[in-house]
Amino acid sequence: MLKSKFISKAVSAVASVAMVFTSIPSINVMDKAVAADTMTAFEITKNMKIGWNLGNTLDAKAGDKNGDYATAGLETETSWGCPKANQQLFDALKAKGFNTVRVPTTWFQHLDADNNIDPEWMARVKEVVDYGIKNDMYIILNVHHENWINRADFANAYDEMQPKLMKIWTQIATEFKDYDQHLIFECMNEPRAAGTDHEWWAAEPVPECEVINKLEADFVKLIRGMDGPYAKTRLLMLPGYVASAEQTFLKEIKLPENDKYLAVSIHAYTPYDFTMNTAVKDHSTFTGAYAQNLSDTLKGMRDLFIEKDIPVVIGEMGTSNFGNTQARVDWTTLYFTATKKYGIPCCLWDNNTVENPKDPGECHGYINRTTGEWHEASLPIINKMMEIMNDESIVWGSEGKAPTYTHQDLSAGKVFRDEAIEIDASKSKTYENTTPGQEIAWSELEGKEVAIKYTGTTPVLAFSDKEYGNWTEFKPYTVDEENGIAYYLVSQQLPAAWQDLSTVNHMQARTDKVTTIEKMVILNAPEVQIDVPVDKTKKYKIDFSKKEGEYLALYFEGEANTTTNGAVGFNGDGWQEEKWEGKTDADGKLLVEIPLSKFPADLKSAECQIWYQPELVDMVKYEFYAKNSDTTTTTSETTTTTTETTTTTSETTTATVSETTTTVTESETTTSSESGLSVTVIGDANLDGKCSVADAVAILQNVANKDRFELKPQGKVNGDVDGIAGITANDALVIQKVDAGTLKPEDLPLKAA
Repeated sequence: MLKSKFISKAVSAVASVAMVFTSIPSINVMDKAVAADTMTAFEITKNMKIGWNLGNTLDAKAGDKNGDYATAGLETETSWGCPKANQQLFDALKAKGFNTVRVPTTWFQHLDADNNIDPEWMARVKEVVDYGIKNDMYIILNVHHENWINRADFANAYDEMQPKLMKIWTQIATEFKDYDQHLIFECMNEPRAAGTDHEWWAAEPVPECEVINKLEADFVKLIRGMDGPYAKTRLLMLPGYVASAEQTFLKEIKLPENDKYLAVSIHAYTPYDFTMNTAVKDHSTFTGAYAQNLSDTLKGMRDLFIEKDIPVVIGEMGTSNFGNTQARVDWTTLYFTATKKYGIPCCLWDNNTVENPKDPGECHGYINRTTGEWHEASLPIINKMMEIMNDESIVWGSEGKAPTYTHQDLSAGKVFRDEAIEIDASKSKTYENTTPGQEIAWSELEGKEVAIKYTGTTPVLAFSDKEYGNWTEFKPYTVDEENGIAYYLVSQQLPAAWQDLSTVNHMQARTDKVTTIEKMVILNAPEVQIDVPVDKTKKYKIDFSKKEGEYLALYFEGEANTTTNGAVGFNGDGWQEEKWEGKTDADGKLLVEIPLSKFPADLKSAECQIWYQPELVDMVKYEFYAKNSDTTTTTSETTTTTTETTTTTSETTTATVSETTTTVTESETTTSSESGLSVTVIGDANLDGKCSVADAVAILQNVANKDRFELKPQGKVNGDVDGIAGITANDALVIQKVDAGTLKPEDLPLKAA
């Protein structure tokens, strides 16, 4: 994994297939290799169990200030700030339950003019590999961060790249030829057209895909033709374009035929908006939409490869530490449960970074590589991984084959739409990315499935209410690729996402690219049960048609001291969200205020959603009010509606959050304050009715990020206590002194010097 990249997530049978040793004197690594039993490719991937990446270490590069990378020596191992790998680290990984270590390795700085590898570098790589081999671990060795591979002219550089790649792999394979099947070779890392507009993603297949297939076919032929007892049975990992988990690129992978020891290599930091994207401001909740995205991505790997008896290894995956431990645990639970059922081993990316305020999307540090201790912030994620891997009720590979279904013939169903239409994702502004909305009621869908006959990109099925709100989408649970028919088991999918089914009013198909919808038919549902990710999101309608004033206030009640968050969503230029977050007080109450300037002036309706811990919190009412007013302009009591919205999270400005139980009444009394407000409680910046260290925290948060931690006007007046106009960190310091007893409340506000 490169930094800041954009990417659009059973009982081990080791004993039964472990290496069998004979009584050979002075057994070393080489002797162990020769004595091993031969495993099938799927036995290897099963025994790999769960893996970890030695990231930013042997794959690090040492360049000068101009970005030039000349030939370098062993110092590159620590050039990105990581300590040298050691046996203690590998022992700690093994003790925790990891059975595989991926060792990303960069070679180009360690080559001479004839592409011969520096013997000292090869010896160091071998030493690190042996740390794992001595622990009976599986080791993945690759070619990583090679600037002569990742280049803008990749599509036209086969003749230049091929000899060099083969020369490097000839030397690696020769050095390790006697290592048994515990050593795995991965041809390349993330081959791509670096510096182009399609470096990380493209809507359509790119010409580089064909070049990658050719290089990897050459790689397989080379390894299989070499000497050594494991040349024919060594597992070889082959990535597609940029090792992407996107179906666009996965479908372009063409593996050499008649080779039973190949695995597709995939990197899946999925969904990217949740795992790494810093443009998304809030990562505190692993939403139902994220869960659906991850489920679909992993299922796509199963359907494309495992289903066809082709092993898959997810060589890189993980979630950056945004201070969102519980959400990361939720993501981990779904990720590892699904991959274990599919029979896909996963290798956690670790770049030895626990916190990085400048680049929070790249915080993938789990273990202290010097001491072998696990970092507290990420230990719950590691523990959840191991819990799932040791859970005998979740059987490895039990769902490696997709279930088969018997469907009604389309001619026997009720035709919903039979007029062919092309829909195009690029025409979303004019709503031509969907079929026209057609009315439908839940009574017509209960006990049914919907079949869509199509050509092009597989469509998603969408539902909405009468006003085209509560937009909810589903991908098909199964696809008849031969006949171009996608099936959606709405009798199970919709109830899990939409509690008040009486409000279902429209059904239509949408595309992510270009699709021709030929026919939509409602069929009787087969008698099967499918896994449907359930989102417990609570949703409440908000009527904006009578809004007045300057603020929307949302009142929540629930368990005391409960952290929660959500958004007010609406249909503007596509689905848009204004996010909020907060914590209920000791009485279980929370008030969230959002400036109406955050919403379109002509907005008629919106929806408040509770994402995190919705089972503990309810919205009890909302109201609109004006500044400097003792009364609200509109108040609407609401009732709980729990549904799922599979919308895409967009970047928004975080709304103001106040942990108070009542609306602040802003006095019209004229004072010397520019705001026109008088102090209510000196130092009470968070408006909880008292002056405490919590107010200092609120001020410091506001100083650090005014958009995210906006203080209300009254809070700013109350909190300005240092004798200098305006809220600063010094106000927080003064309040802390009051809390500590070194200043008295009656001393505030301080007099200006």
